[in-house]
Parts: sequence; structure tokens; C-alpha cells
Amino acid sequence: MKTYLLSLCFILTAAVGFSQLEPSDQKSVGPTMNLESLVVDYGEIEQNSEPLRVLNFTNTGTEPLIIKSARGSCGCTVPEWPKEPIMPGEASTIEIRYATNRLGKFSKTVTLTTNEEGEPRVIKVQGNVSKGEDSVPEAPANIFKDAAKDTAKPHNHNNKN
Repeated sequence: MKTYLLSLCFILTAAVGFSQLEPSDQKSVGPTMNLESLVVDYGEIEQNSEPLRVLNFTNTGTEPLIIKSARGSCGCTVPEWPKEPIMPGEASTIEIRYATNRLGKFSKTVTLTTNEEGEPRVIKVQGNVSKGEDSVPEAPANIFKDAAKDTAKPHNHNNKN
């Protein structure tokens, strides 16, 4: 009886241990979007410089990948994506445009919804737009300031000549 129980424990332990191993050459089932990066970094750029950046990806899955939607976190970040299915092993691109007329640091996102299992993918879009040498000068804070001073003076309507 002890030998039987000992053998049973050994077999169960071995079965549980081997079930945890995954074959290293196993491909994921279904579509799988393998993005080149989850960050699109514009770096330090001048105002009104080229707004387009391209993000490469490959479908490393076993079924066609369909990008259902790509949404920027605001109107200043606009993605363009392929509308046709991306076949297994095929590569494609997502174009992202940021409004480079806006000065200062930015950190935005593009959310990709696909036919993959799980949550949508979120791509971070970041950089810093600085004023270029050939930029148009900014208007004064209050262009009507001097005009307001002139109109604030009381006028003498009782002219006696």
C-alpha cells in the first residue's frame, strides 16, 4: 500500500511539473500584433516641423489581424491605420501625426483596438516642441492695451470757443 501511494504521488508530481512547461517554438493562436515599440518619441523638435511619425508592426499570429480603430487622446494626435486585414507574417505601419504648432512638452496616447484577445493596446506619443528660429513672433499679451488708455481719458464735450 505504501509503495502504491508513493508511486501515485510521484506520478502526480511529475504530471503537474511537466504541465507547466511550454514549448518554446509554439506560435500564438489567433492574430498577434507585434509592435516595434510602445512609445513614439518625437524628441526635441522645432515648432511647425514635420508632424508625421511611422510605427512598424508585424502580425506574428496564425490568423489575419484587423485593426478596428485607432484613437488619439486628443485632436492634436491623429493616427492612420490599415483598414484591410494584415495576414499572418505580414508587416504594416501606423502613421501618427502630432500638431507640432503647439509649443511645450507633450505626452499623448493612441489606443489601438484589434481583433486580438485582451485589452486594447496603448501607444505613448511624447516629445517637446520648442520655438524655432524662423517662427512668427508672438502677439503682445494685450494688443488693445494702448487703445484702452486713450479711451479711458474723459472727453470734454463742452467746447467753448
